Formats: sequence, structure tokens, C-alpha cells
Amino acid sequence: MTPPLIVFPAIDLKGGQVVRLAEGDMNRATVYGDDPAEQARLFSEAGATHLHVVDLDGAFAGKAVNAAAVESIVAAFPGKVQLGGGIRDRAAVDRWLDLGVARVVIGTAALDHPDFVTQAARDLPGRIVVAVDARDGFVATKGWADVSEVRVVDLAARFADVGVAALLFTDVGRDGLLKGCNVEATQALAHASSIPVIASGGVAGIEDIEALMIARSGIVEGGIEGVITGRALYDGRLDLAEALSVAAG
Repeated sequence: MTPPLIVFPAIDLKGGQVVRLAEGDMNRATVYGDDPAEQARLFSEAGATHLHVVDLDGAFAGKAVNAAAVESIVAAFPGKVQLGGGIRDRAAVDRWLDLGVARVVIGTAALDHPDFVTQAARDLPGRIVVAVDARDGFVATKGWADVSEVRVVDLAARFADVGVAALLFTDVGRDGLLKGCNVEATQALAHASSIPVIASGGVAGIEDIEALMIARSGIVEGGIEGVITGRALYDGRLDLAEALSVAAG
């Protein structure tokens, strides 16, 4: 039996506040609240069992900046917290896992220091998620400020069979814009890789959840594990309870 599609409500942190960016641009931030822990509690009360948290300042600084806010979220949320943003060495990985984070997301370091990511995934199977952030099919890094010459499928292939829990695939050009999830590209990556894929970027409503459910039905290995949604929830365009119901199949 196919497990439910995991719906990850997103809490993006900038200056200790809950925000959403448009296309990863720090100058195009919308503030949705100043109590991240309370937001985590609200998502839990609505039925969420997983949460995706990003330290946006940390993604640009290359180290944790919103640590206090992250710790408050972990303490408030009874489910599993997945954290990304500025995690670029083993010490940072171990620190967050020790503090109760279920999985850490590594992006820039996956491209710049693949050996570190490979070793961490082997030592900590199921705890490392590789962020595959894409702009026109190529990997974007450093908070999406830079675009590399590495294709998304090639980066994913580097981490096959080393214990990576999932590939977090974000279409940067859609993130925070409510343009709709890039289901076709997500499905293509899931077909090309044996590692489960998490869709992210552009979710606009329940139609995106339904489309991902259809897209994942024909994938045998790996598949589409989940979907991250932020702005659609905050703007009331997507009802979390309904999304969880559809994702349960």
C-alpha cells in the first residue's frame, strides 16, 4: 500500500519572524507572524504531523541565525521537524539532530562539498535531505542567489545509494508566487532517481495536491514522498485539513 503523501506546512524564518519570500528574494518578504512556535502549534492542531522550517538568514550567512526560533518550534511541535538553511558542516548537522530536529536539509554544501554530505548520509541514514533547488533545470545555491552549471538530475545522481532520505526539489521561479507546483519536473526527477522526492515551490491550492497524487501513482521506485506548502496556507487558498485528506488517498 502506498503511504500518504506527506504535507509539510512551511515556516520560513527571517529576523525571528514567520515570512514568505517571492522567488527566494529576501527583499520580497511578506511577514505572516512574529511567533514561530505559535504557528507550529496551529499547524499541529490542524492535523500536520510534519513541518518544514527554513532559517532564511542562515541560508545566506552559511550558519544558524534564527536558532532560538527554531528551538521554540521544535519544543512546540509534537511531530517531525525538517530544517534547512545554512547547514554546511557536520557540527551543524549533529547539533540540530541532538536538539530534536528529525531531518536536516542540505543545499549549498551538497554542491560544494558532496563528500561531507555523502558521509553524513551514510552515518545518519534517513536523516539527511538534499535540497535540489532549480532554476531552468540548473542547481541554484547560496539562498538561490547563485545558479550553477550543474543540472538537477546530475546532482541527484551523485547521492544515489548513500542513505539520503529524500531530495527536496524546488522550482525557484515559482516559489512564493502561487503559480502552481511544477508537477511535471517533480515527476521527471522522481522517475530519474531512486531517492524519494519532495515537491516545493508554487503550490497554489488543492489542485496541486491532487495533481501530485496522480503523478506519484505511476512511479515504482523512490517516488514523490511529500509536498511543501507555505503561502497558499497563510493566504487561505489551501485548507490544511483538506490537503491532508486528499494526500491520504
